[in-house]
Amino acid sequence: MSHDVVIAGAGPVGLFLACELRLAGVSVLVLEQAEDPHSPLKQLPFGMRGLWAPSTDAFYRRGMLDDITMPQVAAVGFGSGASATRQGTEGLRPPAGHFAGIQFDYDNIDPTKWLYRLPGSPITNMASDMEHIEAGLAARASAMGAEVWRGIGVEDFESSDDGVTVRAGGKTLRARWLVGCDGARSIVRKIGGFEFVGTDPEFTGYSVQVEVAEPQQLRPGRNYTATGMYAQGQPGDIAMVEFDGGAFHRTRALTREHVQAVLRRVAGVDVSLVTLKAGTTWTDRAYQAKAYRKGRVLLAGDAAHIHSPLGGQGLNLGFGDAMNLGWKLAATIRGDAPAGLLDSYESERRPVGERVLDWSRAQVALMRPSRNSRALEAIIRDVIDTRDGATYFAERVWGISLRYDLGSNHPLVGCSAPDFELVDGRKLGEILRNGKGLLLDFDVDAPLHALASRCSSRITYIASDVKERLGLSAVLVRPDGFIAWVGEADFNHEAASQAVSRWFG
Repeated sequence: MSHDVVIAGAGPVGLFLACELRLAGVSVLVLEQAEDPHSPLKQLPFGMRGLWAPSTDAFYRRGMLDDITMPQVAAVGFGSGASATRQGTEGLRPPAGHFAGIQFDYDNIDPTKWLYRLPGSPITNMASDMEHIEAGLAARASAMGAEVWRGIGVEDFESSDDGVTVRAGGKTLRARWLVGCDGARSIVRKIGGFEFVGTDPEFTGYSVQVEVAEPQQLRPGRNYTATGMYAQGQPGDIAMVEFDGGAFHRTRALTREHVQAVLRRVAGVDVSLVTLKAGTTWTDRAYQAKAYRKGRVLLAGDAAHIHSPLGGQGLNLGFGDAMNLGWKLAATIRGDAPAGLLDSYESERRPVGERVLDWSRAQVALMRPSRNSRALEAIIRDVIDTRDGATYFAERVWGISLRYDLGSNHPLVGCSAPDFELVDGRKLGEILRNGKGLLLDFDVDAPLHALASRCSSRITYIASDVKERLGLSAVLVRPDGFIAWVGEADFNHEAASQAVSRWFG
């Protein structure tokens, strides 16, 4: 049996990548070790995930936002921004986000500084849970023709110049490419010999649901202590970290007695737990693959990078990998990719991963139980409470500042494209749902038509004015929704031709 691509891992990243590849007409088989996709850890409260602007933009551009939205979560926010709150509490505006638990508020954020985020753009932040995200992506992937085999994981593989032989579940499979989306303990990464480097953990983190004998002993919200940190949202929903070098994570079973002992040490009170209903551990280990590709084997998501869940960046980072890789790998398989296109996956995404890992490390530094960290915390609290400070942190947390270095000084090149509205009412994001690139020519006399016609199967060409030009005359948008070239007044047609050749051949 042969496929264009075998994907190891049917988590959100692997499923989204399968959707992207199928959109481009590539045959896909997804292998998943777990037989049952359901887990209490994918449901509330443990499964709650924030989706930031690059992810919401991606799903909007594929018509998939409704697929992954959890019905009981409502979006509340300002302008193009939104956060999530439970039904029945819509009148309570939640914080806009946090950095190491230091919250910033919507009222302090100045969205007018985001000049290219046009009114009516997709929301910049929303929430769902892993169960709904995975279920929506699995249904979409299957409907698009991707095969998903559960209870069968990659056991071994051999890669050659012309393909990959994969052994899984007693079967021998043949694929042109193999992509590891199989998580932090990736089998593909280990068998493939990818070097994985970074910083070791400083703490063990706990997320637990417990019944507390005297809940008033624990303060609500996030609390820093002499030995760590604990946070309590709904009564009994507790997150805490103990700076033990990650010693407890995955070393033995989580018990009520152990959680009680840790909570007593961290909170500094003699609290008693009646029951431990559910729980999991995590650490701040921050590692990244030195290469995202070796021959015909690639890595994406947690297989390529891991870090603490502080700030909810990990899932979004993985979705960005999938959106970036899908169209490039498909073009390579079809044989119409220009030279170096697939290599740009690593050159673009690895720096983004490095930046997120350092963002996570910075939060850990602020959380350490030391006088120096508390002094730094006080300064960050002052900064984040200013309008410029809150706006900066929102840009970083929500991913609005994401920009690839595509060799242009124009501030829009390498950024997520504004959701231009054409005079006929269509929007850029809706046009991108076919998975092609887009050359949008604001001159209705269509001077760029001949340029686009040479690769019309891969680029949609539209000559139309838009309601807000942002000082531009034309834009070239890649299939992943990022701007590859902009034309201003009296732009150079040769530069436009070079941009088309660079990304579409």
